[in-house]
Amino acid sequence: MTTRLTSRTIFLLTLPPLLWAGNAIVGRLVHDQLPPVLLNFLRWGIAFFLLLPLAGPVFRRDAGLWRHWKRYAMLGLLGIGMYNALQYMALQSSTPINVTLVASGMPVWMMLTGWLFFGVPVNRRQVAGAVLSIAGVLLVLARGEWRHVLELRLVPGDLFMILATIAWSFYSWLLTRTTEPAGIRADWASFLLAQVTFGVLWSGGFALGEQALGAISVQWSWSLAAALLYVSTCPAIVAFGCWGAGVREAGPSVGSFFVNLTPLFTAVLSSAFLGEAPHGYHAAAFALIVGGIVVSARRG
Repeated sequence: MTTRLTSRTIFLLTLPPLLWAGNAIVGRLVHDQLPPVLLNFLRWGIAFFLLLPLAGPVFRRDAGLWRHWKRYAMLGLLGIGMYNALQYMALQSSTPINVTLVASGMPVWMMLTGWLFFGVPVNRRQVAGAVLSIAGVLLVLARGEWRHVLELRLVPGDLFMILATIAWSFYSWLLTRTTEPAGIRADWASFLLAQVTFGVLWSGGFALGEQALGAISVQWSWSLAAALLYVSTCPAIVAFGCWGAGVREAGPSVGSFFVNLTPLFTAVLSSAFLGEAPHGYHAAAFALIVGGIVVSARRG
């Protein structure tokens, strides 16, 4: 799938990686204050109540939510119940650099998922774009020195991130299906609340399982409350709303390249909040990632 990128589409697909970069930083900062799956449940539980005033009518009998409940249950499982829970779990045992490196394979998983399960062919431009984009991510992760990549070692947390990336690939492709009522699809808040409704049920069940396995106790504080407020609004409601609209306009394959802006934004945010000065390779990486986006989105 290829499309001409408009300024609106670029904005819709660029804002989520920026907000998700903040989500990764916050998730790492609070990883020892509450269990990862519980963090995901609380995040989406808060988002559910924030969305109610915006999209409460979606629960009416004639709104179509219940007639298409299987679709929303699947979207809620993949995008709400699984992806961030697995990411938060990955951050428990894996370093942020390894987690980001595993997530940089998103374009490859997206193309494979589209090809194997949705009948979408892969063209040379998408492959070339994937190579450029991943090269940019690797440049950031290697901090300008490739030997750092060779020194990486996989740990169990990296497997969680692989599973998260695969789940997100299926979620993004399912977004392109337009079987639900036009009224829900046209309203981003209703469309998101329909997914979150089932996603909260999934994540709640997973959180109960986590507690049964002996998870750590919650260390409540004002900083934790602020972290929950952030992850339940910006990277949840705002980012998911923009991502859904952007993917419907550009397609999952093109959207996957924008996801690779996340580690770049993470490096920038780390510079701002952790006192790490930016380097020249950040600019070079940005050029490679943007080049991958442009190449993959070009029409033949």
